[in-house]
Amino acid sequence: MTSEEVAGQVIVGRLQGTDPAVAADLVAELHLAGVMITGGSVASLEQVLALTGGVHEAVAADGRDWPALVSTDNEGGSVQRMSGDIGPWTTFPAFADAGRALEGAVTEGGDATGIVTDAYAGMATELRASGVTVDWAPVADVTVPGQDVTIGSRAAGADPDVVARAVTAALEGFLDGGVLPAVKHFPGHGSLTADSHAALPVQAATDAELRAHDLPPFQAAVAAGVPMVMLGHIDVTAWDHGTPASVSPAAYRVLRDGIGFSGVTVTDSLGMGALNAVGGPGEVAVAALAAGADLLLNPADNYAAHAAVVAALEDGTLDRDSVDAAAGRVIAMMRHQAELADQAGPVGPEDVGSAKEAAAALAAAGER
Repeated sequence: MTSEEVAGQVIVGRLQGTDPAVAADLVAELHLAGVMITGGSVASLEQVLALTGGVHEAVAADGRDWPALVSTDNEGGSVQRMSGDIGPWTTFPAFADAGRALEGAVTEGGDATGIVTDAYAGMATELRASGVTVDWAPVADVTVPGQDVTIGSRAAGADPDVVARAVTAALEGFLDGGVLPAVKHFPGHGSLTADSHAALPVQAATDAELRAHDLPPFQAAVAAGVPMVMLGHIDVTAWDHGTPASVSPAAYRVLRDGIGFSGVTVTDSLGMGALNAVGGPGEVAVAALAAGADLLLNPADNYAAHAAVVAALEDGTLDRDSVDAAAGRVIAMMRHQAELADQAGPVGPEDVGSAKEAAAALAAAGER
């Protein structure tokens, strides 16, 4: 790959608006791995199919024999970019329902794991039928009620063991449905009193406290074969005080060496306020790759981030072998997605809305 191509392969681009041609041109021009579809880029199923189809075509025209990384945030509940509010998609309950379903079933002497897995397999089917290959879910944070200002019902609960079981059940569903999941937000956002969209949250827990409370769901996900882990913009004082985990080599070492994760590491969205002190879009992109990220999600400025990575590769600021390895992990992961999709079987627009029964079963189980 040229420097321009390898730089693109480690970036998931930020979209503006709903125009499919804009998305396809962005991917083609910068050789991006793919794009992230947010609420502002979803108008209807027909429009989403045109957008995702254009991105897939642009990737194929770029000479790649692996799928485009077409991603979105579909957690269920309050974070669901493709839902019944916009089109024929199924509206899913919040992930907290998965935790409550598992807890309630245990209380009653049963097991709701299959209900959780079926729901997220259904979500994956609908997403894949819409042209999506990656979902930035599930949330592996352990919430602390009364303290957590950001995550709340997006988490499966306040018990690390329950959250771990909900996360692994959801992972199985996503993979069964042929869509790649990414657990987030390592090392855990559920006990923080600041929102990283606006400012840098500080995690003052000791390393031992983190390993007992926040890390178990991530450890369980890694053991279950999760393909991606998203690092949050969190100042972990026990590891690297003053530096967001997403740009901290220490955080990536804990994930890689301490937990044994060998898949793809991805940053949380790079346009968030927690990164303001790191620098502009280009500086943030280079810092994250230098720290150990494989994928840069949603740069504030796609062109500035791409240009900065190209320049850093060419002047030696970034080690070319390391970035090549990152791109290689992304490519291998997307080839794996193609295999999972083949195993899951073909889907079409008629499958959008097919998960209503599975979502209703999860909601009912979560109310017990």
